[in-house]
Amino acid sequence: MPADQRRAVTVEAVIELTAEQNPGDITTAAIAQRMNLTQGALFRHFPSKDAIWQAVMEWVAERLLLRVDRAMQGTDSPLQALEAVFMTHIEFVVAHPGVPRLLFGELQRAEDTPAKRMARTLIGAYRERLRGLIDTGKARGEVAPEVDTAAAVVAFIGSIQGLVMQSLLSGKAGQMRADAPGAFAIYRRGIRSVT
Repeated sequence: MPADQRRAVTVEAVIELTAEQNPGDITTAAIAQRMNLTQGALFRHFPSKDAIWQAVMEWVAERLLLRVDRAMQGTDSPLQALEAVFMTHIEFVVAHPGVPRLLFGELQRAEDTPAKRMARTLIGAYRERLRGLIDTGKARGEVAPEVDTAAAVVAFIGSIQGLVMQSLLSGKAGQMRADAPGAFAIYRRGIRSVT
């Protein structure tokens, strides 16, 4: 198998494992076993476990932001685009339920790892997209002008994180699909212009 393909398969194996167990407990031996490889073969493609986590976070960032960008392009209305992004993010988490555990785990680490830096980069890029939609919504009269853009971004991300935490507690990732429309409706009422 070519090196790029082997790296992609490794990332997919880690994504699968994070859906089944605590990411902090995943060993390179478990990754290699999932792939039917030896640890030595795994380390021919990655110099360290941190390099594997970095590749996984790069995969997450690339896939999530690509989906977000597609959702934003589907409408001219900033509020409709925000709703599309919200639902797209929920669908991403339902499809990859281990990703939130991975993100939360990396962000809680005391040391500044490459994967943690990638997680911060992802969140920063995501926030910028949301800021742009909210500010465009203000300019077009869809979002109330007095809405604090930074606070609206925090509330948007926090709503998704709340749904994710509830799904982690219940063990039912699919429940987010049912709960997301109501959560977004409350968010929309909080920021939309009433004129």
